[in-house]
Amino acid sequence: MLLHPATLNLPPNGLHKEFSLFCSANSVSLSSGFLKNPPFLVRKSVSFRVNEQPLLIACSSISDVYNYGTVDYENRRMPTWHGIFKKLSAVDNENIGVGTVLNQVENAGKYLSKWELCRIVKELRKFKRYISALEVYDWMSNREERFRINTSDTAIQLDLIAKVHGISRAEEFFFHLPDGLKDKRIYGSLLNVYVRGNMQEKAEALMDKIRNQGYASQALSYNVMMTLYMKLKDHGQIESLVTEMKENNVALDIYSYNIWLSSCGLQGSVEKMEQVFSTMETDSSINPNWTTFSSMASMYLRLGHFEKAMECLKKVENRLTGQDRTGFHFLISLYGTAGKKDEVYRVWNLYKSLFTVIPNLGYRTMISALIRMDEIEEAEKVYDEWLTVKTMFEPRVGNLLLGFYLKNGQSQKIFSFFNRMLEVGGKPNAMTWEILAEDHIQNRRIPEALSCLQNAVTAESPRKWFPKPMNIAAIIKISEQDGDTASKEVVFELLEKAGCLGDTAYMSDIPLRGDAPVSVGVSESISRSSSYGDEHDESYGVLHQLEESL
Repeated sequence: MLLHPATLNLPPNGLHKEFSLFCSANSVSLSSGFLKNPPFLVRKSVSFRVNEQPLLIACSSISDVYNYGTVDYENRRMPTWHGIFKKLSAVDNENIGVGTVLNQVENAGKYLSKWELCRIVKELRKFKRYISALEVYDWMSNREERFRINTSDTAIQLDLIAKVHGISRAEEFFFHLPDGLKDKRIYGSLLNVYVRGNMQEKAEALMDKIRNQGYASQALSYNVMMTLYMKLKDHGQIESLVTEMKENNVALDIYSYNIWLSSCGLQGSVEKMEQVFSTMETDSSINPNWTTFSSMASMYLRLGHFEKAMECLKKVENRLTGQDRTGFHFLISLYGTAGKKDEVYRVWNLYKSLFTVIPNLGYRTMISALIRMDEIEEAEKVYDEWLTVKTMFEPRVGNLLLGFYLKNGQSQKIFSFFNRMLEVGGKPNAMTWEILAEDHIQNRRIPEALSCLQNAVTAESPRKWFPKPMNIAAIIKISEQDGDTASKEVVFELLEKAGCLGDTAYMSDIPLRGDAPVSVGVSESISRSSSYGDEHDESYGVLHQLEESL
């Protein structure tokens, strides 16, 4: 079995040479330079003597299957903060808040450090428990004598406020901060809020201020702006930002290169994409990661270069570590796009062998990959497996199957599956209701469709929901053909309730008459963002990793 280095305890005589450890069944050897690679989890230790001084080198067991370089992270002993995180994750009663749980922990004799609380916040954010994460910061802020809130904490608070209370509240928080406290982290956090909300004008104005303040000396703010232009498909602006960075001697980091590379691929230019990759390879500060090769694989598949895509996917596998589930999700998704069913199952089975718990997103990814290959029976089996292991119901998992049934005109199956979701305690989200509404529209059942859309407006959803313009256009057209003025009135009441009427871009895509054409552009982008498939498109991996880094 191959063992990779994890932790090096240096001897007291100040010996600071770098070592790596290769352990096999019968041999152990030392060689220099192992710290060039990221350390792995401590699993075992072996003692030596170097210059008569004790030296302890700890090692971790690595799976050699397909050269993944993965570690058995799931079976390690959990730190103290993890138990508190689990208690906070279980809080779903409005009467028992995060503050109450933290007080109970301390009253039981556990003194909470700032490091532990910040680590808990990081984990809560990872699992999108933003309300709980913000309440942890509120708890710390109410104990100023114990916890010093620095600008990094403030930047995280600003981001959480935007996610919990909206962009306007985040702006209020920013404007009330003393000017002396507003450093590049806090400006960067607000910039990310604007970009996440697709607020181009405000983002560009703030970027100008960041330049004027001298905070644009590193790649981060440029990367955030490039993600905005990626979403807007304004590839010319991405090229302009890369040029500006080079002219101002701002070093491109791995995220800059990955976004630039993806932008070239999305323009349909394999040559440009490969030129960017060649530039990456000559940059001694850059080590292409799995996102680099997953982005290239996605572009190659998109542009019909199948063999090159497969080569990139193997490079993705070689760069995955055991703690990174997201990479496995992308491998499954991309092999599904390539129609490689055997590879999809190979990675899926390896994924399940490395992690004792597979999150809902993992099952969503697997089901989506099978659906893209028209393996609906296999997808249904994976869904049934998910029902037996899920810790909470996630409507987006079932929506994938509902979307398939809708696409294939299987009305009866849509509603039988929907009823089954309800029977197992499922709570439909806005997209669930819109799928049902779309089936009613296709069958000219307008009152039923409007009822479903009204339920969608009030349903909980991970992001702000607007009905698809194409569905609204179809309802208006059918209502006019049937002389149903009451239904037309309900449509506009629904749009007002959903907050659509104040969105100029959205409303410009809604025909006010049934015979008016539905414009292209906004409707297509909204339709894609509201698709019933998974999120792993050409740019998602790059944007996801940048968001995680922020």
